[in-house]
Amino acid sequence: MKKLIMIGGTMGVGKTTLCQALKKELNHCVFLDGDWCWDMHPFVVNDETKAMVMDNICYVLNNDIHCHEYQNILFCWVMHKQSIIDELLSRLDTRDCEVYAISLVCSASTLKKQIKSDINKGIRTQDDLQRSLDRLDMYTHLNTILLDKTDLSMEETIIKIKQIIGE
Repeated sequence: MKKLIMIGGTMGVGKTTLCQALKKELNHCVFLDGDWCWDMHPFVVNDETKAMVMDNICYVLNNDIHCHEYQNILFCWVMHKQSIIDELLSRLDTRDCEVYAISLVCSASTLKKQIKSDINKGIRTQDDLQRSLDRLDMYTHLNTILLDKTDLSMEETIIKIKQIIGE
């Protein structure tokens, strides 16, 4: 049985970095970051681009699910509302998949530190910091497995996720 591992979390919590490392730890694994499906400039969020990104994500994930080569499908994206997770799952062919929806969280101070580092590197802006902090608590209200990585190293976080998915 394939595993679809969905990693949600606020901007800057470390989803992409974690998934890049986790991909190397799982056999026959493919990774999709939802942000890759609407990487545009200027970044525009409206009804049309939201529909497009959902179409793009579902198309790629369904292709990954149907590819016999992959056993583990990693997907990360902000996914701060249950409706986003529900829509994705309603559009994916998960008949032969175990689905794991995990929300990655950390303390506000850890998040600030991580985003400020990204700001210094020119990856994020000061506005991103407040938006991310505002969304942090939203993950505690989702129907997902909550994983607080505040006091965990990357290796410890990977071990926790592998335990959750039975690896």
